[in-house]
Amino acid sequence: MIKMGKWIYPELQYEESKIAKGLVREAAVSIRDLYNVCKAVRGMGLTEAKSYLQNVIEMKEAVPYWRYNTGASHKPGLEQRWGIKAGRYPRKAAKYVLKLLDNVEVNANSKGLDTEKLKIIHIAAHKGLTLKRFIPRAFGRSSKKYRYTSNIEVVVAEVE
Repeated sequence: MIKMGKWIYPELQYEESKIAKGLVREAAVSIRDLYNVCKAVRGMGLTEAKSYLQNVIEMKEAVPYWRYNTGASHKPGLEQRWGIKAGRYPRKAAKYVLKLLDNVEVNANSKGLDTEKLKIIHIAAHKGLTLKRFIPRAFGRSSKKYRYTSNIEVVVAEVE
């Protein structure tokens, strides 16, 4: 019998009736992109974060890259808002985070929270499973092919 581990959220200074949680496991997205997307939307209001991510998907706004920014070119408008020049448009990561924010909004709505007052108080990306595969090559050899996955967690709270 395989036993699944329990996901543990961080301790937050909010009462349990005023928060809603969400989680995506084994998303086929780069952890490098998710780290920067999560850092960009952390602390935003829920509706503001959703509109920002929609703009990232449509390539109207760039995500600043604090970390893993080797080769990231400068994007217009980043320095005025974020104080950093390097950025990219991680569309796949933004789609997964936007889907997660939609799910956590439904969770908050089912708990009876006001969705207009929701704020992202915690969002983080973690490494998921690594699927190890091999590709056959010429002359009887093979090469490794790793498929990396990520886990994303979010907690929103109703603030005044």
